[in-house]
Amino acid sequence: MNAPKDPGQHHDHPGHAPGHAHRHGDSHTPSPSPSHTSGHGHGHGHGHNAVADDLDWERLATHLETGGELHLPAHRSTAARLRELVGPGRQVRRVLDIGSGPGVMTCVLAEAFPDAEVVAVDGTPALLDRALARAERLGLAGRVSVRHARLPEGLAEDALGTADLVWSSKTVHHLGDQQGALDALARVLRPGGTLAVAEGGLPMRFLPRDLGFGRPGLQTRLDALHEDRYQAMRAGLPGSVPVVEDWPAMLRRAGLTGVGAFTTLLDLPAPLGEPGRDFLHAQLTRLRDASDGSLDVPDMDTLDRLLDPAAPEGLLRRPDVFLLSAATVFAGTRPAR
Repeated sequence: MNAPKDPGQHHDHPGHAPGHAHRHGDSHTPSPSPSHTSGHGHGHGHGHNAVADDLDWERLATHLETGGELHLPAHRSTAARLRELVGPGRQVRRVLDIGSGPGVMTCVLAEAFPDAEVVAVDGTPALLDRALARAERLGLAGRVSVRHARLPEGLAEDALGTADLVWSSKTVHHLGDQQGALDALARVLRPGGTLAVAEGGLPMRFLPRDLGFGRPGLQTRLDALHEDRYQAMRAGLPGSVPVVEDWPAMLRRAGLTGVGAFTTLLDLPAPLGEPGRDFLHAQLTRLRDASDGSLDVPDMDTLDRLLDPAAPEGLLRRPDVFLLSAATVFAGTRPAR
């Protein structure tokens, strides 16, 4: 199975998850990625990827990297919080980014932990190639490496080695046995090491409630569609195990202590710049193409107007488009021996 990625919305990727993963450290909206099962963390609004786990993550590589770059302010804030959690007294020598996708968060972690080797772990070789190229451009090539691994099989310690910090964004929810995945990631930690998973938050917002055409509240109805698809995705995963998604409790069951959570906000106000509009247009296009009759005719007509590149009221031209999302990170520490 591949892992997800990490772009930034509910059940997608802007980074990547296990095999593809959101699809990493990203936000949520109709997105692809963190995720999957190839190893990218993509981001979802709620921390799920509302799309199927059979996405072509290689084809989505540019979109995932763009999404990750849009989320850089939030990624850097997250990395700074992780440094605080680890504490000044602990030396971080090795970091694993599980479901790294194209490596945006991988490189942020390398910048935040300058003495560490940071390993991008993903199930899509083309995304790992992007991670290496990105590290080279940023002058991090000597400290960023990659590992091709399909999840959950690739989570074993003999496959990954051990680490002082394990990061995973929007990837665990692409694995059938989420508790089993957390247990495996906790075993990879060195004594005193930290596991941090981004698996929560709020759905991405980018449009006003009333667009001036169509029925108000389109984005709320898209959220409901995402939730239905997320549930179908979870139910269809190999070895899917129902679990109450109480992430702090799940981390404690994995043997971690000092469990806590924090949330980072991405707030790009209107008028949103061209890269953000292009990213959202691609997200919304995929959602529209995969609607399968789930949306009624009036809402489909509204989507078509929003996606019309020539329409002044469309996503690419209207002045009130913004990007707002929140991602929640849950973290705990492996007790020292």
